[in-house]
Amino acid sequence: MRTIKYGETSVIGWIFTELFGIQSYMVNGVRTSGKTSKAHFFQPASILEMQVYHNDLKNLQRIKDLRWAHLYKNIFSDITKNSVALFMVELLQKNLKQPETNETLFHFCEDAFLFLDIADAAITANFPIYFAIHLAQILGIRLSDNYSEENNIFNLAGGSFSNEKSATDQLSVEISFYISQFLKTIQPEDLREIKMNRITRISILKSLESYYSWHVSEFGTMKTLNVLSEVLA
Repeated sequence: MRTIKYGETSVIGWIFTELFGIQSYMVNGVRTSGKTSKAHFFQPASILEMQVYHNDLKNLQRIKDLRWAHLYKNIFSDITKNSVALFMVELLQKNLKQPETNETLFHFCEDAFLFLDIADAAITANFPIYFAIHLAQILGIRLSDNYSEENNIFNLAGGSFSNEKSATDQLSVEISFYISQFLKTIQPEDLREIKMNRITRISILKSLESYYSWHVSEFGTMKTLNVLSEVLA
């Protein structure tokens, strides 16, 4: 979710929904003070239950009513978890450009945010890499899990491992190895077993940013990576 100001008290919010995919909503009365303000609902990564007026012929929809579907315990207050959540939201924004229903993706994202909220420090540190890799699988830009002792260099353009060492779109042997480990990680709990330092984590995230740039039109750069580089253990 992201929002921009509109008029005196309203915002326009871009929200990923289960039924309609990514949608733009006009929300009145958000930027007001007092008990009637709805501003607390419209934070990045919020999970809401909404009743909406939907018209396929309109680009801007309206919300009839909303409430918390789940109220986080930690994401809004813990700086590390909040930074990871903001990274996840930005990555989704850069990939979800058309209002297409994708319930598999919606539930993956919902489960990911809920798990992040209760994850321990070791899982949280590795979680943005896990999310970026598994999101790519769902979006149809899958990273191939064909790593071996011989094929130990990941190719960004091809999305697979090879033994060639000359192309400019290839990652180092070390980073390629770690990516292979994340590709084998099915459950978030297994992230505890992948040990690395902050510098290596950021190098992997920057490599994944490059991977998305290869495969997603007008992807650009991730603003939240600068924040993650400061807070990840």
